[in-house]
Amino acid sequence: STTEKPILLNSIADAEAFVSGAEVAVIGFFQEPESAEASQFRLAAGRIPEVPFGLSTSPAVLSHYGVSANTVTLFRRVDNDRRDLDMNNRDVDTEKMTRFIRMNELRLVTEYNPVTAIGVMQSSLQFNLLLITDKMSPKHPERMRKFRASAELFKGKILFILLDSNLKSNERVVSYFQLKKSQLPALAVFHTPDDERDVMTVDEISIERVQDFCNRFIQ
Repeated sequence: STTEKPILLNSIADAEAFVSGAEVAVIGFFQEPESAEASQFRLAAGRIPEVPFGLSTSPAVLSHYGVSANTVTLFRRVDNDRRDLDMNNRDVDTEKMTRFIRMNELRLVTEYNPVTAIGVMQSSLQFNLLLITDKMSPKHPERMRKFRASAELFKGKILFILLDSNLKSNERVVSYFQLKKSQLPALAVFHTPDDERDVMTVDEISIERVQDFCNRFIQ
């Protein structure tokens, strides 16, 4: 795409529209648009094409979000949360910014891997629902479509997570729910504060089934 990245946000209205327009949005708050930190930020923006990046040097916008200059803030809609990376007195480069964003970019459905695991653990949502499934299955696109549609219904309540059962690094999670490969795909829900959990094996996913399973568990 030829659109300029990051987008300059000169007013509070611009910034709010930018944040509300995406599942995950990142804004770099800087004093000078051409500072060394801002250049590192531009490089990070180029590395993560699927996340919208904005940049603001407006004192009004900085004060609206309660940040100091040289802060990178990630906003996410899934739990109405935000994460701040303060670059003052810290040795923050493009690498660290990229990692910070990758770690915290929770979406409506977040794919679980060693990097997103950290963001998942720190989410403010106490209920997590995992779809444990083989991503190579021909039924995968349809299952995902229904899983995403179900996630819309529980936005702000439950974090929906996709766990690929093919990955060796995910075997521990599968055994944590006492599941065998032959029982997959399965839905697993758990409540982080007390480790309460429930599992349901599903061949076909329907929005109604997911909804019932979640509602029963929450009650």
